[in-house]
Amino acid sequence: MKYIVVLGDGMADYPIKELDNQTPLQYASTPTMDYMAKHGIQGLVKTVPNAMPAGSDTANMAVLGYDPFVYYSGRSPFEAASIGVAMLDTDVTFRCNLVTLSEDEPYEEKIMLDHSAGEITTEESGVLLKALSEFLSTEGIKFYPGIGYRHLIVWDKGPYKWTLTPPHDILGQKVKKYMPKGPGSEIIEEMTKKSSKFLSDHDINKKRIARGLKPANSIWVWGEGRKPLLSSFYEKYKLKGSVISAVDLIKGIGMCSGMDVIDVEGATGNINTNFKGKAKAALDEMAKGNDFVYIHVEAPDECGHRAEVENKYKAIELIDDQIVKYIKEEMERIGEDYKMIILPDHPTPLSLRTHTHEPVPFLIYQSNDEKDNGYDTYNEVTAKEAGLYFPKGYKLMDYFIKGDT
Repeated sequence: MKYIVVLGDGMADYPIKELDNQTPLQYASTPTMDYMAKHGIQGLVKTVPNAMPAGSDTANMAVLGYDPFVYYSGRSPFEAASIGVAMLDTDVTFRCNLVTLSEDEPYEEKIMLDHSAGEITTEESGVLLKALSEFLSTEGIKFYPGIGYRHLIVWDKGPYKWTLTPPHDILGQKVKKYMPKGPGSEIIEEMTKKSSKFLSDHDINKKRIARGLKPANSIWVWGEGRKPLLSSFYEKYKLKGSVISAVDLIKGIGMCSGMDVIDVEGATGNINTNFKGKAKAALDEMAKGNDFVYIHVEAPDECGHRAEVENKYKAIELIDDQIVKYIKEEMERIGEDYKMIILPDHPTPLSLRTHTHEPVPFLIYQSNDEKDNGYDTYNEVTAKEAGLYFPKGYKLMDYFIKGDT
């Protein structure tokens, strides 16, 4: 038996007026997921405890079977692991976004326009990070480039008690209320303000503006953490696993749990990602002998943050057609039994443009144990009606693999 997770990041949502008062998951054409819904099991799972931020870090850890209250030490350490930054026990890491703020006003009065600087390319951001590193690094604070707008700061022996806000939580708002708070916050604040002037004057941004693109005119620091101590996924479930994602966070969780991490050419973290390439990579990993694959797709989440209604339901349709359908057909062709679970990590409602804590719908399909449960679709409503509920998200993986409730 092979075990396949298809994680549509931020896929869950609220009913949308433009979609006939349906959610994107209800509105999207998803014939393969609907077939699996009719012949599988649906339910709801609470992936993020109310006492913790509704982040992809805690949510994906829970989906993989790790209790966030036990294992969570911050988001950015997983990103450090993904890009090969070796952490000391005394290091504190931070996520460093390149963002777009409004121009002209004093820094505190600026408005957060885009948490991704218009989805800046890795090539452009790499040039900016190198220049920023030369400009802002100190003996104890270093900058490391990641992918797209997502980057990393490591502070040797830095303070750990912080109040920091993700930039995607404050879109359209003035940054004044959300400036860093905590011991040493004046250091981060000064770096942030210096970055704004420096980046605004950089040729990369002048060229982006000339092309009608958003400039990466500031850094935004958040997601602090310390060296993670995840237990081995193999020791936990006796399955050799692989993680397939374009996002450093998810790759880092995979690395820290001892799984193979697979890079897919053309995987971007947005709707232009290589959906079928991820499906093919999953099949390749299973053909090599791995029993568990975790396919993470960021696209629905990015569409939610950017309030792109059409792109969000189209991303869900692409997941259905180019990942779920493709894997189903290939597994049937080679005659391999498998179980697949499909779910979001958290909702990213288009109306809010940020993550929320509500339970998310999951669907489990087993190829050699088809059921007839009376449901013809998979979405938030049918999953709730099915009546199966996991209030502790990390228990769902036990149920998926072992059948334990």
